[in-house]
Amino acid sequence: MYHIGICDDGKNICAFLEEEILRYTEENGILAEVKVWYTGEGLCDYLRQGGHIDILFLDIELEALSGLEAGDFIRNGLEERCMQIIYISGNASYAHKLFQTQPMDFLVKPIGRDRVDETLSLAMKILGKNTNKFEFQCGRDYYYLPFGEIMYFVSEGRKIRIITPGGEREFYGKLMDVTKGLPPEFVAIHKSYTVNREYILRYTYESVELTDGTELTISKANRKLVREKILDEGV
Repeated sequence: MYHIGICDDGKNICAFLEEEILRYTEENGILAEVKVWYTGEGLCDYLRQGGHIDILFLDIELEALSGLEAGDFIRNGLEERCMQIIYISGNASYAHKLFQTQPMDFLVKPIGRDRVDETLSLAMKILGKNTNKFEFQCGRDYYYLPFGEIMYFVSEGRKIRIITPGGEREFYGKLMDVTKGLPPEFVAIHKSYTVNREYILRYTYESVELTDGTELTISKANRKLVREKILDEGV
């Protein structure tokens, strides 16, 4: 999921961008959450409290705390370098002032649909190069775990537990939905277990043994697919 923010003191431009972002993500089958702020202070408070944004459309001419000041806070105050910042303004002359905050793009109002699409496409391509972490939500907070640290997922009712060598995390969800978004090294061996192939120490037709000694059952329905996935990699 992409977390996309819009910060502009104009309600019309915020409504336009939110509508276009939701259209683009729906047309392209992309999961996205859009948040809107009308002040730089509100945006910075959200980030200061641990909020996460992947792509930010940020107006330069905000009152009180300007977009440039908000961008400086993001890059230098929070030391956030991965967020893709797209500045927006009615004045093209600002472009040369933006390099210190490392924006991804600069949009001049009025903004057309094509430019929104181009910008989102580029931002997602850049972020897509770094999608090597599993994202999950617990309460109002979002967490990220490198895929390489995840041994397996366990489904228990409405909860899913993530098992790592260093401990466990849990969140609400459906294992089937989670498994669809995982890299190919993860194998669904049972309706309750999805395992990282890198942690499989021993394989039999009915079970797998992991590097920490855990033994997990392979369901009858999954045995053929598991055999193909595991043996093809020489486990």
